[in-house]
Amino acid sequence: MTTSTLDPRTMQNLRTVFKYFNRVMLLHWHLGLGRLVNAWPAVMGRYMVIVHTGRKSGKRRYTPVNYAEVDGELYCTAGFGNISDWYKNMQIHPEIEVWLPDGWWSGVAEDITDSPDKYRLLKQVLIGSGFVAPLLGVDPHHLSEAQLLEIAKDYRLVQIRRVALRTGSDGPGKWVWAWPFVATALAMLALRPHGRAEKR
Repeated sequence: MTTSTLDPRTMQNLRTVFKYFNRVMLLHWHLGLGRLVNAWPAVMGRYMVIVHTGRKSGKRRYTPVNYAEVDGELYCTAGFGNISDWYKNMQIHPEIEVWLPDGWWSGVAEDITDSPDKYRLLKQVLIGSGFVAPLLGVDPHHLSEAQLLEIAKDYRLVQIRRVALRTGSDGPGKWVWAWPFVATALAMLALRPHGRAEKR
């Protein structure tokens, strides 16, 4: 089973699942846990957050995606093809930002789906997805070049060139200030007496 062979209802259900998964993933980044999210890449995958501009709203949008770094450049793929909102936004506004485990960058996104090096780059991105690609029936470790390219024929391959290192208060970890409050609340719950006191 692959995304290219799924019926429309199953495709929509998968997009909904990933939508909620992405919200949880984004929360981790806001709390300063980007490194933790990427602590087990062989299984859980490699993640970065793309900050892009809505093509209709003009607002900042945040999308966690799997990625690979090859020869110093970043690559990701739109597994649902050109219907992915973040992909459509980048087609209109290629100037983006990326949150990586070790930094926050401004950058420029470009569709390189027709690159002669597509197989090598796409394979690395799919390996970087951890469990996600095999979940969709795509095993980048065992598929031949022809098989992988056929399965992923609707995928869009995107290259992101980092331009400048970013700093400020609106990047990854902007909610890290909440940790002392969370720790205090958890401590209070742990210390709270359980059950009613025994009557004498």
